[in-house]
Amino acid sequence: MELGFFLSCEEFEPEDLLVQARAATDAGFTSLWISDHYLPWNDAQGSSAFVWSVIGALSQVTDLPITTAVTCPIVRQHPGLVAQAAATCAVLTRGRFVLGIGTGEALNEHVFGDRWPGFDTRLEMLEESVEVMRMLWEGGFVSWRGEHYELDHARIYTLHEQPVPVYVSGFGPKATDLAARIGDGYVNVAPEGDLVRRFKDASGGKPAQGGAKVAYAPTRDEGIDLAHRIWPNDQLPGELAQVLPSPRHFEQASELVTREMVADAAVAGPDPEVHLQQVEAYREAGYDQMYVSNMGPHYLDMIEFYGREIIPTLGGSTS
Repeated sequence: MELGFFLSCEEFEPEDLLVQARAATDAGFTSLWISDHYLPWNDAQGSSAFVWSVIGALSQVTDLPITTAVTCPIVRQHPGLVAQAAATCAVLTRGRFVLGIGTGEALNEHVFGDRWPGFDTRLEMLEESVEVMRMLWEGGFVSWRGEHYELDHARIYTLHEQPVPVYVSGFGPKATDLAARIGDGYVNVAPEGDLVRRFKDASGGKPAQGGAKVAYAPTRDEGIDLAHRIWPNDQLPGELAQVLPSPRHFEQASELVTREMVADAAVAGPDPEVHLQQVEAYREAGYDQMYVSNMGPHYLDMIEFYGREIIPTLGGSTS
């Protein structure tokens, strides 16, 4: 299992993300994840960088592979537009770009007045969006009239010689089965061994990427405080993250998240053993790559810490 770094467009401004990418490259991380959000989960995070612009800038400061984690190509962004953006990213990164996709959240997708579909409909839309994007990546003019999308003599001229790999997120059995059927890889944000095995078995062993957060800080208490202030939404249960429509609603729901709940769940502070335990949990779940982001302002210290204490212990990867 390789170890990558997770860039959070919700919490950090574009220049901060570039600084993080440079530092992660120097520290020995092997690849990058980057989130795609129109709104942050709450005002404490407070950023909303346009991911496609940031990826263009990243391509000029690092040679690490980049995966979106994840883009929703079904409502706010038409799959034809996402196909063009992803193709350009593939060219700029010289083929080191992976399009990670998922069914999204109301938080980001309702913002232009579109209806927020139910989950089964979103799965149908996601499957059709992948078909549309792959047709466009083949080159030539494409006209398409499907159940959810239309193209009228659309063509992408700027294409990499290889089609963009598509990794599909799956946080439950239905989405995981779809990922195995249509995806080139799989994405999740928890050490869910059952789902990873489900994907691997159904897909013939295609790669799986997992993401995690830590709250590195000089002390564990400070790390917990930062995680509780900035990312309490990570502890919200069930499907709330998919259906709540605004940062205000997430802030209201997060009032139910106590500091003790965060302390029980978060990897916080400077103890290498705690961080290694989380990495080992992802390795045991069967992921091929794990991506780690830092909650709070100590991201450069966290990156240096991982470069010094974690990555050398793994020999650059878990094996």
